Amino acid sequence: MSVETHSQTARWGRKAPTPSDAGFFDRLTRRHKSLIAWVFLTPMLLGICVFFIYPLIMLVYYSFTSFNILGTPKFIGLTNWKYLFTSDPNVKRAALNTLWIVVIMVPVRIIAAMFVASVLTRARRASGVFRTLFYLPALIPPVASTISFVYVLNPSTGPVNAALDAISRGLGHIGIHVTMHPGWFTNPSWSKPSLVALGVWAVGDIMVIFLASLLDVPTEQYEAAELDGAGSFAQLRHITIPNMRAVILFSAVTGIIGALQYFAEPAVASAVAQNKATVGGGMSDTLGFPNQSTLMYGQWLYQEAFKYGKMGYSSALALIMFFVAAIIIFLLLRRFSEFSPEAAS
Repeated sequence: MSVETHSQTARWGRKAPTPSDAGFFDRLTRRHKSLIAWVFLTPMLLGICVFFIYPLIMLVYYSFTSFNILGTPKFIGLTNWKYLFTSDPNVKRAALNTLWIVVIMVPVRIIAAMFVASVLTRARRASGVFRTLFYLPALIPPVASTISFVYVLNPSTGPVNAALDAISRGLGHIGIHVTMHPGWFTNPSWSKPSLVALGVWAVGDIMVIFLASLLDVPTEQYEAAELDGAGSFAQLRHITIPNMRAVILFSAVTGIIGALQYFAEPAVASAVAQNKATVGGGMSDTLGFPNQSTLMYGQWLYQEAFKYGKMGYSSALALIMFFVAAIIIFLLLRRFSEFSPEAAS
């Protein structure tokens, strides 16, 4: 036995570990680390199983039943699904209104937030004051902001229409006759654009995220682009947007989920526009005013579940919303290369 082997044997108190023994100890270490990781992941996995997977499975089951919460679910096959796709008089209008909000409001809010954030990054004085002013509307509760917005846009007494009338009268004095008196929340053609205006007014929540992302874009890239003769649009296309794609994706995903669940603002706006101070007991009579132009998919789901007690049918409606959101978000994730396995590697 050599001197080195003898010293190793003395230190270990037995025969020194061979390379195969060392691999065994490494495997034990990896298994120990994996066990620790699973222990820490257990609360999250239990939460996913209890609050997502199990409710989703029960939602699928209830969609094939007649169920009113108080009674026992009764299996009725595809009856709920047939009624949804062939006989429901309001689901198509609610789905189209919600799709309009997704297609129009979400991009408009993102563009408005990026514009405001871009302007604030160039502010030299009182930038903190302006950031606070633009963010404050996002802190107002949706019900309070919607009530205030409806009163401001009141066609008869609102200050917006009063100002528009004054402008039209002024133009009339110089021979230009223009009628500017929108119905806003009382006109079906203006009700959804008014909701978009309300969403843009409270755009401070994503404006703050865009502002932080814009400030994180390397200034060296802008300087190099200016030296190459790139204009503002070229810098926006080739520098700003590529550096903000992850933030834009986050805003788009959260915005689409929020738009699919759009509920409080159109419900309150339709109630206040009919001079009803509360939404509670009379909500079924006010939803969708005017002429079902503000009836959203989530509102109709709520009506079917809690007014008519059709929990089975509302489960089918909820499943449709879930699958639509999953498909849209999947397509968005596939579209953005930052989230591909190649970019992540």
